[in-house]
Parts: sequence; C-alpha cells; structure tokens
Amino acid sequence: MTDSHLVAVRGVSVLTGDNDGTELGGGRTALDPIGAALGCQADTVAVPVGRVADDFFSLRSGIAGEAAQKFVTHRLRPAVIGDIAFRVAGSDALRDVVREANRGHQLWFVPDRAELEERLG
Repeated sequence: MTDSHLVAVRGVSVLTGDNDGTELGGGRTALDPIGAALGCQADTVAVPVGRVADDFFSLRSGIAGEAAQKFVTHRLRPAVIGDIAFRVAGSDALRDVVREANRGHQLWFVPDRAELEERLG
C-alpha cells in the first residue's frame, strides 16, 4: 500500500492505508500491502473498505479467500475497516463468513478504527 503509514496500537504494529489507492481484490493485489507490511514489520494491515474490490464481497468469486490466505501465509492479519452492513444484509453467506472471521484472529471486519483498537487490546 503505497499510501500507508505504520502506527502502534496497544503494542501492535498496524499498517494503515488511505482511502485512495489500489483496490484489494485477488491474491495478486494483496502482495503490495503484504510487502509493505513485511517491510515495516507490521503485524496487522488495516484496509479501508473503500479500497476493497466489490468482487471481494462476492463469495463465489473466491477473491476474499484467496487474499486472506496470502495474508495468513505471511503471518499477517488483515482488517477491513468500514461499514459493510449493506453488503452483509444482502447475503446470508457473507454475514456468516464475517461473523466467523470476527470470532477468530486471522481476518477481521470492523466498522471503524476504534473497534480495531479494542480488538487489538
């Protein structure tokens, strides 16, 4: 993520991206934020929902799983930050995936930075 900066949140290094820039789509587009995170030794990559491709939220596309797997392989936690309520409301399957992801520690969907900070605490 070329428009990003590293912040420490409760002792965790978080690479945060701006709203503008390359969208996170398939596994190849995950390589930029992964490389940036590894380069600055971040543990978590916070991606604004505005930088997430629409197809990411279409589970049939497989894009979310592919991107998430790339992050996990590199021992990074992606966190999508922003309101996805309208997407979840339109898909029971997506709602279930988001709920399960948020129960774990590998991928989070949070409405705002305050929620991310709480989860990291």
